[in-house]
Amino acid sequence: MKATNRKSSPEPGRAAGARPARAARQGTRRADTTEKSRAATTEKPRAAKPESRLAMVRRARRINRELAEVYPYAHPELDFRNSFELLVATVLSAQTTDLRVNQTTPALFAKYPTPEDLAAAVPEEVEELIRPTGFFRAKTKSIMGLSAALRDDFGGEVPGRLEDLVKLPGVGRKTAFVVLGNAFGVPGITVDTHFMRLARRWRWTESDDPVKIEAEVATIFPKSEWTMLSHRVIFHGRRICHARKPACGACPITHLCPSYGEGETDPEKAAKLLKYEKGGFPGQRLNPPPDYPGRPAPPLGAGG
Repeated sequence: MKATNRKSSPEPGRAAGARPARAARQGTRRADTTEKSRAATTEKPRAAKPESRLAMVRRARRINRELAEVYPYAHPELDFRNSFELLVATVLSAQTTDLRVNQTTPALFAKYPTPEDLAAAVPEEVEELIRPTGFFRAKTKSIMGLSAALRDDFGGEVPGRLEDLVKLPGVGRKTAFVVLGNAFGVPGITVDTHFMRLARRWRWTESDDPVKIEAEVATIFPKSEWTMLSHRVIFHGRRICHARKPACGACPITHLCPSYGEGETDPEKAAKLLKYEKGGFPGQRLNPPPDYPGRPAPPLGAGG
């Protein structure tokens, strides 16, 4: 029996020309996949999730704990023997360094040891004594004015209440909290330029108003920590986290800092930016506390 030579019939459901159509569809799918892959590689990374309030508070408190280990000797960097000397020294420290104030006040307090003495002084003589601190005319008016107020309204004694201190000439909340925290043991947050800068770098606040910063930071930390927190933050700002060139590569809390990288990150270069005892240099006080690990500052006229 001869084999019949038949043409194969298309499979059921497959029309002539189906194969080219399927190839076209596959080509389209491949093109779509390629476009999606290309889009994925050029797509901007998704923004990091904003830090929650709770996470920020935990991070802030951890910064405080770790700074306490870095600066167990943190202290006010103005030389003083009593609340009056601290009050006057703090007023004089505006727009200058604590070192310059410490080099200036020995002669001032030797001549005018009490509020009564300073209130009765000759202004021109006081101006000459405090000239190295800058703005000496305005500062003379303030320290003589507050001395007169202490003499006339407070029996020659520095008051231990915020509401009384801020009424004195030249005394604002920052100065008042320095005195309250370090002469009277009353907790307070000292918001100076260093504290403001670091509070913003660490995302504790977005404000640049000292009163608002004080209020916001006060909600993060227990009141018992306020005074020492101020010392630690200010110490860190003066020694490592500087305004213009932070020494990021030498900072011990980079793992907690959202602003890491704003300054020098190379460890060797960063180490050269360290100040005071961290850099092996004298501190700001002529008479530092016994536990201070650095060298005392030189008196006026001896390299200061």
